[in-house]
Amino acid sequence: MKGLFGGVLVASFVVAAGAARAGTAPVVVIDPGHDARANLATEPIGPGSSTRKIKDGGGTHGVVTGVREPDLTLEVSLRLRRLLRAAGVRVVMTRTRTSGASMGNIVRARIANDAGAALFLRVHADGASSASARGTHTLTPALRRGWTDDVYASSRRAATLVQTELVRTLGFPNRGIQERSDFTGFNWADVPVILVEMGFMTNPTEDRALARPTVRQRAALGLCRGTLRFLGLEPARCEI
Repeated sequence: MKGLFGGVLVASFVVAAGAARAGTAPVVVIDPGHDARANLATEPIGPGSSTRKIKDGGGTHGVVTGVREPDLTLEVSLRLRRLLRAAGVRVVMTRTRTSGASMGNIVRARIANDAGAALFLRVHADGASSASARGTHTLTPALRRGWTDDVYASSRRAATLVQTELVRTLGFPNRGIQERSDFTGFNWADVPVILVEMGFMTNPTEDRALARPTVRQRAALGLCRGTLRFLGLEPARCEI
């Protein structure tokens, strides 16, 4: 485990994590990005680091639809939870509603660590200053000894599989995989972790698409298929 820190987890998370450990099925922790409000308090970017980052900047929103990223990511994540459970995977959610200030990224990572997750899957949508920016990409930890060396290879493999399936189901441009050393939620994770940017909410085409229930279901399906491939399970289970 990467260090100790203060903070108390919500009781429901602790119960869910304990239940997950009790089962024999693989555990996936789904982390719907952000929450109702930003959290501008700071936390160490990695164990023992003097560099601090804000806990959560609040996310983006649809340039046409006005849909907020926390609402989009939660709905896709709940759809994904249903698919994974039907496929025999145990699921722990970092949140199941959008309310209050974001908990921050150390706590999110600790939920995944405590659950003994086979994969910590973080679900986001992107934003950019240019409305022409579009596409799907997946972020994964950069290699740093003492922080991510224990999860680097497995996270990279998960990113490759999930990115491939998500691009296939969504049909957005493939922006590939990017390694990041500055993500607190990566640096504190003791389990394989990736962060998926489904598409750009600042792009009118992708914003309109991601507002549609059928497209959100396709996003959940791609995430499910990629996750099952990483777990060594048949991706067709997502169709059940």
